[in-house]
Amino acid sequence: MNQQLPYAHDIFPHIRIILGMVIGLGVTRLLSGVARIVQHPGQYRLYSVHLAWVVSVLLMLVHFWWWEFGLFQIETWTFGKYLFIIFYAVTLFLLCALLFPDSMLDYTSYEDFFYSRRAWFFGLLAATYLLDVIDTLLKGPEHFARFGVEYLFRTPVFVALCIIAMLVRDRRFHIAFVAAALVYQISFILRLFDTIV
Repeated sequence: MNQQLPYAHDIFPHIRIILGMVIGLGVTRLLSGVARIVQHPGQYRLYSVHLAWVVSVLLMLVHFWWWEFGLFQIETWTFGKYLFIIFYAVTLFLLCALLFPDSMLDYTSYEDFFYSRRAWFFGLLAATYLLDVIDTLLKGPEHFARFGVEYLFRTPVFVALCIIAMLVRDRRFHIAFVAAALVYQISFILRLFDTIV
């Protein structure tokens, strides 16, 4: 009895469902955190840099779900590729968990929490930039070439900024970093990902 092997276009929706579950948990975490702020606005003092990173990571999750449609181009799926994609999604979820902890009892404000966990947050953020390079290569050389020199320049610059952010607590640096990251992120999406194909 011959068993018919699944085609790549049959496998991709299965993988996309798993990705959606993990990314959905991250979006839920962020939206629940924002809802908690709305419900109890005076409970903990808000911090603009923290809120800007919440917006940035939420946009990153939505964008991740959009750009991962490019995985349909992969003709041969292996368990290693599958694990990598899941690991990438889990890394994004952990960023969300680091923005809104289960409990704020040990902290006086979101600013206090953010700076006390900045090494973890920016370490994971740097990891996402590096994982994105591998993810882009998985989709093929044509896909990688589409981003040109900008992509090869962008990644080391953002990783370096994350390393500085891990080490420095200077408010001006953190305000400038998150503002620049958001502006660039929006520009990158509009210029290169406005359509899915």
